[in-house]
Amino acid sequence: MTDFLTKLKAMSRRYGDPNALGTPGTPADPDRPDGSQIGDGKGKVAPSSHRAGHLQTKLQSQQASGHMAQISEPLENYAELPKLKRPLYQRWWAWSIVSIGFGIGGAVIAAQTTLVSIERDLPDTSEALTYVRNGTLTIKASDGTVLQQLGPATRDKVTLEQMPDRLPEAFIASEDEDFYEHDGVNYRSIARAFFKNLTAGEVIEGGSTITQQLARIVFLDQERSLGRKVKEALLAQKMERELDKDQILERYLNLVYLGSGAYGVADAAWIFFSKKVDELTLSESAMIAGMAPAPSVYSPLVNPDLAKQRRDIVLQRMVDAGFITESERISAVAEPIALKPGTPKNLYSEVPYFTSYIQQQLPQYVSPEQLELGGLTIETTLNLQWQKQAQDVVKDAIANYGPYEGFEQAALVCIDPRTGEIKALVGGDDFEKSQFNRATQAQRQPGSTFKTLVYSTAIAGGISPYAGYVDAKLVVDGYEPQNYGRSYRGSVTLRDALTSSINIVAVKTLIDVGFDPVIQMAKRMGIQSELIPAYSLALGSSEVNLLELTSAYGTLANKGNHVEVHGITRIIDRYGNVVYEAKFTPEQAIDADSASIMTWMLEEVVRSGTGWEASLPDRPVAGKTGTSENRRDLWFIGYVPQLVTGVWLGNDDSSPTYGASSTAARTWYDFMITLTDEVSAEQFPDIPAVDGREPTIELQPVKPGRISESSTASSEESTWEDGNYSGYDSGYSSTSEPSPSASPTEGDASSGESPPTEASADPASSEPPPPIDEGIPEPPIVDSAPPPPILDQPPPISEPPPVVVPVETAPEPLPLPGGADN
Repeated sequence: MTDFLTKLKAMSRRYGDPNALGTPGTPADPDRPDGSQIGDGKGKVAPSSHRAGHLQTKLQSQQASGHMAQISEPLENYAELPKLKRPLYQRWWAWSIVSIGFGIGGAVIAAQTTLVSIERDLPDTSEALTYVRNGTLTIKASDGTVLQQLGPATRDKVTLEQMPDRLPEAFIASEDEDFYEHDGVNYRSIARAFFKNLTAGEVIEGGSTITQQLARIVFLDQERSLGRKVKEALLAQKMERELDKDQILERYLNLVYLGSGAYGVADAAWIFFSKKVDELTLSESAMIAGMAPAPSVYSPLVNPDLAKQRRDIVLQRMVDAGFITESERISAVAEPIALKPGTPKNLYSEVPYFTSYIQQQLPQYVSPEQLELGGLTIETTLNLQWQKQAQDVVKDAIANYGPYEGFEQAALVCIDPRTGEIKALVGGDDFEKSQFNRATQAQRQPGSTFKTLVYSTAIAGGISPYAGYVDAKLVVDGYEPQNYGRSYRGSVTLRDALTSSINIVAVKTLIDVGFDPVIQMAKRMGIQSELIPAYSLALGSSEVNLLELTSAYGTLANKGNHVEVHGITRIIDRYGNVVYEAKFTPEQAIDADSASIMTWMLEEVVRSGTGWEASLPDRPVAGKTGTSENRRDLWFIGYVPQLVTGVWLGNDDSSPTYGASSTAARTWYDFMITLTDEVSAEQFPDIPAVDGREPTIELQPVKPGRISESSTASSEESTWEDGNYSGYDSGYSSTSEPSPSASPTEGDASSGESPPTEASADPASSEPPPPIDEGIPEPPIVDSAPPPPILDQPPPISEPPPVVVPVETAPEPLPLPGGADN
């Protein structure tokens, strides 16, 4: 009983008045937010003090009835004593709800902030209309014709109007049936794909729209991540806001990869069926559309059975979408697969030597990073029609002249000398067999074609074209040049020596003008290769390539102005920005009067000298033949006022030929005659007075250590060991005459071809010699012929033009070729 009362008092102190057990009172329940009382007759529990009094009354009643034994049960076990609720802020679950709420709210805010940030950084969707893949390169001719496309490029772009209606309908039915209804993201399609993939246990269907696929192609990669999918969806919605549906569909159909190098539907039509896109049948359109999800799996070239199954699925979806009727589907399903594989357009160049040269030049104008990024369009100088004609001429020369003259290769370059633009460039006859470009990469001895640069230096230095030289035996510092046939002509003019390509006079001229002036003149005119200062330089012993030698002759055609030779006019990046533009200005390499005089001299070479095979019927031509030692290289470089063209014939292993440089001149003619209808006939500038001219450059005559030569064409010799040397006569009216025993040179002293006769002056009427059936014969022996007449007999010159210049000491002799073929 004592325990019970103790506990009861404790309860009274807890729930009511702590000082008086059972004192009436109805305090508010601090656990209830409205302050209502316990047991107030309103369905609420009574307050603790009232409850305690009630219990005391009950105890007394039980004592009276003799039930005190039951009162010993602990008070805590009474069911009528409820536990009151704590405040919410003391409840764990309340704090959990608050935490979850804050977490969700924070996540929503963070997601919204992220989306805003992503949307702010989204690219300009108009780039989708100009997009090209990395690493692509497009090379165009001067008229805009595509010469070659490299890398993963769409090679044939078409508009929706150029496509058959069934083709875009097949893609819509297969890839995005609600394309014209959604805003870029099709949530219904996403949900459908999710449940299908979940049921199948693997990914069997995608939920991306065509707009999302275009966004992925242009702006994103194939990474499988939530972030990429979110960005893809935002991009798609932005594209839908800023582009119209047809723009999106057309761009997608031109960019979607369809396997086997086909980027876009037009490429696929050609690669799989060798058809233009507007020629595709319903069955073929459905098959192409069916390849889009997995080109490597559904390609008819890889898995024809799977490709057919996909085609049939696409056709059924077209029926479901209302694009075709059931009868059309049945007819298309019955159509057999008629594959006719084709090579991607513009993958291989029709002008490979030129386009490969352009690719080699690109690093000079754009950075490696720009090349790697790709999307560059290269606009070039090439005249495609002329290029094809040049290719045909080179092949014909090898096929028609090569077998009996012992050469297997040829090269040709055509340049506009006024702009430096390459109009045609052929580096061989078969690029597939050999990618070696003989026009730009082959370094060869130019032979007598280099004499033009020596004589140009002499003319610019004030020496008259009528200056007299003695063609006789010469030994200078141990070097002994030889004319063809080891014959001499005695007294000749500079012009006559060039016309007949006399080696002895060329070397004497080099001694008179000096090594350095010739080398510097050659550099200014366009020669970039290293030139060795040796006596044999006059005969073309230093190697050059066809392109630079042709460019040097173009300087004379352009009145002494040199424009750097080039094949690229502009480079445009993927965004349409011009990243490079050719802006070459002419530089005066040789004065205009000297250039005119040299042109006049070279006209005579073609009119009555070694280059007669290059004569054109309706206009003047200037040019020069050349043959290296043992006829390893056969050259002709010639020009009209608007164009300069160079031709080389020979063998890749530098083995001797048994041809003549006149064949190179004939090949030049074969090409240039095809252009006469397009290139109007023009005359060269009139020549100025050739006597009494002031020099425009300073000559530096060589001071040889020892010279031994005949004073006439006889075998008598004189020796100079000191003092200056002048190779030309003190007066043109010298009485020196050729020795009767000396055979005069005929034709090119280094090649052996003969000047024309009246019967053979027209190159169009001349025929090549018949082919030789038995092996490789020895070089032909040409009968001696009288020297060509000097058409313009100069007046007597009492003394040579005064040239007061420093004297250059001759270098040590070099072991360079010096025989009759130089």
